[in-house]
Amino acid sequence: METALEIAVILIALAVIVVILLQVKGGGISEMLSGEGSGISRTRRGLEKTLFNVTVVLGFLFLLVSILAASVFANT
Repeated sequence: METALEIAVILIALAVIVVILLQVKGGGISEMLSGEGSGISRTRRGLEKTLFNVTVVLGFLFLLVSILAASVFANT
C-alpha cells in the first residue's frame, strides 16, 4: 500500500505541474511589471475554464492523497 501511495502522489504532482504549465497567461512577468491590464477582470471560458477546474480537482486530490500517505507512513 505504501508503494501505491508513493506512486499516486508522484503521478498527481506531475499532472498538477503539466496542467499549470498549460495555463498560459498573456504577457507573464512583463505584463505584471508594466501594469498593463491591471484592474481588468476576464471571465474564464472554454479550455481555460476546464484547465482551471482540473487544476482545482487535482490539487484537492493531491492534498487528500498526501494526508493519507502521511498517516500511513506515520503508523509504520
